[in-house]
Amino acid sequence: MHSFGYRANALLTFAVTILAFICAIASFSDNFSNQNPSAQIQILNINWFQKQPHGNDEVSLTLNITADLQSLFTWNTKQVFAFVAAEYETSENALNQVSLWDAIIPEKEHAKFWIQISNKYRFIDQGHNLRGKDFNLTLHWHVMPKTGKMLADKIVMSGYRLPNAYR
Repeated sequence: MHSFGYRANALLTFAVTILAFICAIASFSDNFSNQNPSAQIQILNINWFQKQPHGNDEVSLTLNITADLQSLFTWNTKQVFAFVAAEYETSENALNQVSLWDAIIPEKEHAKFWIQISNKYRFIDQGHNLRGKDFNLTLHWHVMPKTGKMLADKIVMSGYRLPNAYR
């Protein structure tokens, strides 16, 4: 006969193996979901565009963000982290990213939204490179599942330009 410890070990090992198998199937099933999020960002106003005393450019924008991220939610989705970043190039860096707004979306019901805000975080360039600069506004998202790997993607919206002079 086997001892109690041996039987408990066999039962626990079997249970953990089955749990790992179910988690793998749950994670794999996310590959079959049809994800087609949409977003639109408008700049309603440039509140100010100034040079700070120590030489950096700073911009304050009023944004209108409309997004439908409901298709990112499946039965395995815990939450979605979304953020808007301004992306531009300078002579020193091929890609500069400045986060302007972010949110954690805990449920599918909150994943379709329209908000009008001033940038939540300061849009500052370390230098004086923003005058007349073309830039993109990009909505990034990270889907955090209950089990499995985290997925990330983005929608890039181009065609934005800052003024040539400070205001």
